[in-house]
Amino acid sequence: KAAPRMTREKAEQLLKEDVKEAENAINSSVKVNISQDQFDALVSLTFNIGSGSLQRSTLRQKINYESGVSEIKQEFMKWIYSGGKVLSGLVRRRMAEAELYC
Repeated sequence: KAAPRMTREKAEQLLKEDVKEAENAINSSVKVNISQDQFDALVSLTFNIGSGSLQRSTLRQKINYESGVSEIKQEFMKWIYSGGKVLSGLVRRRMAEAELYC
């Protein structure tokens, strides 16, 4: 039996809820002023890794301690694994997010 199809409206609603959760995680755990680009990069990352992972991350700590750009870029690149393997798609995504952040 085929799974029921989801409407476009329902899919968009779920996406908005997930993005809002990522935004809320950043707003509650990043304690320094960041630019819109930096916020957007963190939303993209958090949407992918989850809000709990962001809150426990060294990346968040380095942002809050206002570490240098190169240190923060390195932290983005720690999130390129799935099942213990480096995925080229995640490498590209993290590089784009790090560039947007920096």
